[in-house]
Amino acid sequence: MPISRSLLDQIKKLIPPLDGSLHKGQSGRVGVLGGALDYTGAPFFASFSALRFGVDLSHVICSPTASSAIKSYSPDLIVHPMLREDLPIEKVKPELESLLSRLHVLIVGPGLGREPYMQSFAKTAISIARDNGMYLVLDADALLLVGQDHSIIKGYRRAVVTPNIVEFKRLSESIGIDPSTPADKRAQLVSRALGGVTVLQKGATDIISTDTTGENADLEKSQLHGADSNREGIVETIEVDVKGGMKRCGGQGDILSGAVGTFMAWGKCLEDGAFGNDDIPRSKIPILAAAAGSMVTRTASRRAFFKEGRGVVTQDMLAEIGKAFQEIFGEEAQRKDETKL
Repeated sequence: MPISRSLLDQIKKLIPPLDGSLHKGQSGRVGVLGGALDYTGAPFFASFSALRFGVDLSHVICSPTASSAIKSYSPDLIVHPMLREDLPIEKVKPELESLLSRLHVLIVGPGLGREPYMQSFAKTAISIARDNGMYLVLDADALLLVGQDHSIIKGYRRAVVTPNIVEFKRLSESIGIDPSTPADKRAQLVSRALGGVTVLQKGATDIISTDTTGENADLEKSQLHGADSNREGIVETIEVDVKGGMKRCGGQGDILSGAVGTFMAWGKCLEDGAFGNDDIPRSKIPILAAAAGSMVTRTASRRAFFKEGRGVVTQDMLAEIGKAFQEIFGEEAQRKDETKL
């Protein structure tokens, strides 16, 4: 279904109030795991876009080979160069556990690369995040891990995967989805097969689907102990046809990951009682976050393309995030008492 007024109203419940009632960290603490020798832009775009959306703190967990470059891009980011190729996972894991215990969401994949040591650290981080009941966004090379071993994420409904056309084809084939299945039905089948993981299938329109009613769905694996299975049973597909830019920049997917991660972090803050009324099923938060992130990212892309045309680059989108957010959710959601200086 397209975006409805009811859906927008549900998404707005995830947005923290701008009334001075929250302290630092209660509007979201985001982590991005990625960044190695050849990839420093992707983790920057994912983590910095989260700040532009309005999270309080954004961390980058990366290799030392990428840390200096990422630090130089912005002093607002907190950079942790702990993913060292010369250290075994057992040496790094305690530090990783300590950091993740303080975050609301972990975005894995932007700038991750395919080097075995980075892939191993990513797998370990996903496991820690699951044990902590964190929300997860898996993008780019993190999707290789899922394709190779579905158990990494299977049954964990607090996760969103964000494949592009090629990545989605690879993932759906690895799960055994019939390629003759209508395109608008495949995302739901992938979600169901993965036990309720939300699928954000990027394309000309973004298809987002969640099905937590299959045999692989597991409340316990999602750290939803004692939750009402009927209330947490979600079967929903959303098609986001909000107009985007006419040029698809390399790096736009990283901004999308940061956007989805932001709304999931806010969902976790809501879940923890930082603000609002906790009346949204936990299993619904990922699809709401994915839809929100998709709408705002596409709008930011359109606005940047309008200004820069063919020469638009991903950095141009960063400046448009706030205005795109306001365009989708209204001025009240973006700023408060603007006229009272």
